[in-house]
Amino acid sequence: MGHHIVVLGGGTGGTIAANRLRRELPADVAITVVDRDDDHVYQPGLLFLPFGLTGGQDLVRPRGRQLHGGIGFRDSAVDHVDIEGRTVSLEDGGVLSYDVLVVASGARLVPEDTDGLTGPGWLERVFTFYDLAGATALRDALARFDGGHLVVNVVDMPIKCPVAPLEFCFLADWYFRERGIRDRVRLTYVTPLDAAFTKPVAARTLAGLLADKGVELVTEFNTGTVDGAAGQLVSFDDRRVDFDLAVVVPAHGGASYVDRSDGLGDPLGFVPTDRHTLRSTVRPEIFVIGDAAAIPTSKAGSVTHFEGEVLTRNVMRHLAGQPLDASFDGHTNCFIESGFGKALLIDFNYDTEPLPGHFPTRAGLPLLAESRLNHLGKLMFAWLYWHVLLPGRDLPGVPTAMPTAGKHIPAPTP
Repeated sequence: MGHHIVVLGGGTGGTIAANRLRRELPADVAITVVDRDDDHVYQPGLLFLPFGLTGGQDLVRPRGRQLHGGIGFRDSAVDHVDIEGRTVSLEDGGVLSYDVLVVASGARLVPEDTDGLTGPGWLERVFTFYDLAGATALRDALARFDGGHLVVNVVDMPIKCPVAPLEFCFLADWYFRERGIRDRVRLTYVTPLDAAFTKPVAARTLAGLLADKGVELVTEFNTGTVDGAAGQLVSFDDRRVDFDLAVVVPAHGGASYVDRSDGLGDPLGFVPTDRHTLRSTVRPEIFVIGDAAAIPTSKAGSVTHFEGEVLTRNVMRHLAGQPLDASFDGHTNCFIESGFGKALLIDFNYDTEPLPGHFPTRAGLPLLAESRLNHLGKLMFAWLYWHVLLPGRDLPGVPTAMPTAGKHIPAPTP
């Protein structure tokens, strides 16, 4: 009898992991993917939906159809995991035993954790674009908005795609200019960070871009209350930002079943994970991919793609009783849409922050600089997502480890 691998989550990470494992493992190894529904949402597209640049129907495909033949799919939410008994209990009453568990259930929005966020004004003057329903409602609200103060607020970190709120500001500037009302709209970006971004070089570039586009930057603002009726963000230290329309990125947590699974997660519901091998630190037969992992890298689709090769290799090595490969370096690659048909590109890992130069070689795409090529690259990513990344294929010319060729890496200080 072969082994049974259970993958919790049929999103980006779970689909990549299952497809890569199915391709590499013999047929007597069973693979089952579990998710609460059959709707696979292309989450990068949610950024474009509020501005009418895509439709909601273009972003959703059936999860089961993204999985290779020979992979089972269970359409049920997870109730809890018994990490000692190696079983997954489902809300539909089923129980799955596993030899290897891959946690790929991503991050969930927890707007209810912020006082007032889902109270009066929610989906009327307070919105989010981080889920399909919110992005669709925000599209209609933006179409009606003809002037006033629009505030983009990140409640807390970590969040999925940390550059997306900045991209929203840049696209909002473009959108209102296209409508001829930019002079009637005040744009403000409110973040709990002490800068526009977490990495110093990129933070300076992105702060400069915000300034160039007339977007105010408010830093170190830890949102305690969203008062939709009064139109105010209130920080824990009682600072206040007024708004007519608020676009809020809610706090994130891990999947709710993690909280119900004794010993599996940390206080935020993410799974403690070795940042180089992607094996959990809670049990040797549990591996983690994507946003569910508590590792110090961005919760972004590119990270999940780069993790896929290492995770697949290490699941196979675990089954064979071999030492694990500790080669994942935190490689992250993000296009940053800046409006007017341009975008920036950043590429970094655990040890190297985003730097200027080119990617993946000196003849490649410009880094930390606006260009039409980067915008086209971001648009092309949707096709690559469905046809290359999810099937578990490698991107030609784009290595798993962060390339250094083409980057302007400062000389070490003596």
